[in-house]
Amino acid sequence: MIKVAIIIGSTRPGRNGEQVAKWVYELARKRTDATFELVDLNDHPLPLLDEPIPPSAGHYSKPHTKAWAEKIAGFDAFVFVAPEYNHGVSGALKNAIDFLYAEWNNKVAGFVSYGSAGGARAVEQLRSIMAELQVATVRAQVMFSLFTEFENMQTFKPGPGKEAQLHTMLDQVVAWGTALKTVRK
Repeated sequence: MIKVAIIIGSTRPGRNGEQVAKWVYELARKRTDATFELVDLNDHPLPLLDEPIPPSAGHYSKPHTKAWAEKIAGFDAFVFVAPEYNHGVSGALKNAIDFLYAEWNNKVAGFVSYGSAGGARAVEQLRSIMAELQVATVRAQVMFSLFTEFENMQTFKPGPGKEAQLHTMLDQVVAWGTALKTVRK
């Protein structure tokens, strides 16, 4: 069975991502085809990329980088819960991704996003970033509008059909994650 990280891609105080990620996790953990774990960037305080050697070399010198690498290396797949900030991915999420290289390789990612346009533009950026890291991305994704699925833009209220969309995305993540695990052996 594969292990899937549900990564909360925001560190902003009062963020909406935690509510969304907990909704994803509560539904995902009922599945029997994978194990799921919430990974909160707030639990892995990373400064702006401060490693002197590029991550692709695999020589990490800082304790925070080594801890982050160990965490990410233990997963076969990822679900990024991504906000859209200014038509793009959050700085905290981009920074966390950029700290590592090999720990991401030959794995799969799915996306749950939120924002004024459902977070679509952040996901498009993430797809490009993931490609460079040799991470396959699944087609299905779940998008939430700040205007219709967050009461007062703060309290998460997923609309009808979102649970089914999530399971479609998770089906793809688990299938691809299982297949790609054989590539890494």
